[in-house]
Amino acid sequence: MSNKKNNKIKTLGIFALAMINVAAVLSLRNYPSMAEYGWSSIGWYVIGTITFLIPLTMASAELATGWPKGGGVFAWVKEAFGDTSGFIAIFCEWSNNLVWFPTVLAFIASTLAFALNPSLANNGLYMFAVMMIVFWGTTLVALLGEKASSRFQSFGVIAGTIIPGTLIIALGVWYMLSGKPIQMPAFTLAAMVPSMNINTLPFISTVVLMFAGMEMAGFHALEVRNPQTDYPKGMLLSALIIFVLTVLGTLAISVVVPLKSLNLAAGLMQAFQDFLKAFNLGWVLAPLAILVVLGGIALLASWLIGPALGLGVVADEGNMPRMFSRRNKYGSPTAVLILQAVIGTLISLLYIFIPSVSSAYWIMSALTVLLLCIAYMYVFAAVIKLRYSQPNVKRSFKIPGGTVGIWIVGGVGFVATALSFLVSLFPIGGMNISLLAYMPLMLIGTAVLALPPLVFLKLKKPSWKPAAS
Repeated sequence: MSNKKNNKIKTLGIFALAMINVAAVLSLRNYPSMAEYGWSSIGWYVIGTITFLIPLTMASAELATGWPKGGGVFAWVKEAFGDTSGFIAIFCEWSNNLVWFPTVLAFIASTLAFALNPSLANNGLYMFAVMMIVFWGTTLVALLGEKASSRFQSFGVIAGTIIPGTLIIALGVWYMLSGKPIQMPAFTLAAMVPSMNINTLPFISTVVLMFAGMEMAGFHALEVRNPQTDYPKGMLLSALIIFVLTVLGTLAISVVVPLKSLNLAAGLMQAFQDFLKAFNLGWVLAPLAILVVLGGIALLASWLIGPALGLGVVADEGNMPRMFSRRNKYGSPTAVLILQAVIGTLISLLYIFIPSVSSAYWIMSALTVLLLCIAYMYVFAAVIKLRYSQPNVKRSFKIPGGTVGIWIVGGVGFVATALSFLVSLFPIGGMNISLLAYMPLMLIGTAVLALPPLVFLKLKKPSWKPAAS
């Protein structure tokens, strides 16, 4: 690699770091499905915040300020457990995207249809065309470097997530102050407590991983001006924005739209349509749809570039064929970005035009949860291990409480993620498949998508190592 690549001008500050995380985590798509739970949605959010959002935020801040290196998750896990574990962790984050990309692309295309012609959402050619324009357009932005990608994400998350989310909250407050009937039972502390039973057990993984992505800023370590001070502040700012907008936005929909009218299948824009009818603001739906599309693209952009940068660092160290370490003049991992765009395109093509693939896609979607859980279990284990193996490394942010604190924070995060992994091995209600058939299928699929690093390391050659600077 060249000296030029290692001496890039550092361009990212606190706000840019916060927007990278907000873009990766905050999604308006979750509002209607969580609003179904009324007041108990607060309880579910608190569970997700305590067991995952706070632990991941604190763990990522300590790891990023102690080891502000390119590669994010790869660099942190490698420091704790070595090359193989680091490679597996980042590969899980990258490979889960390959089957997740078509779902967010389909969401973007169907949302845009609300601004054009809702019937287009049932047109395969329209869906595929929009999905490809967005996918390859976002890939092009990623190829222009981290500075361009960060600016794009900041604009997208402000225009497409923060502004619409704030609008929904403001309308909800207006609705309540105007004296209109609240579409929920009277508030009580008991109403906030989630119902825990065998039917809601699979929902735990959804709630926990609703805040997945808080580590995304770590992939941009080499671009941060003052990582030791900016990372903790950026992480705190993003966590506050995510929690406040998520909780208040969900409650706003619950207050205005009758709970019986909300269902997971209705979709985000249909829920917003019912929401705006209460204010006689139906004309706002089309502009709101365009803003939500921008938010979806920002979400896509964050996950598209982050893990790709991590995989590029893996290749820089000679653990993958040299083609994967190729970068353009902007420092973007060209081969990795193009490869994932090609694979994502093929899966999107199958998903849109082959019904049998679409009907089986729920299995592939469930695999993304399992792969993410593996990556996060590594992160939580790494923050604990490094406190013991490298205690003298300076961390400008350190999880408070000493040994007890690190075990509580890292342990809670690890256990919550491990529980989510186990829960995801069980078929959800309505699936016509036995546990004995489903669980091996999921474990084999996870192994296929998680363990290619073992093959790369087995075939590793000295020629894979890029020329030293």
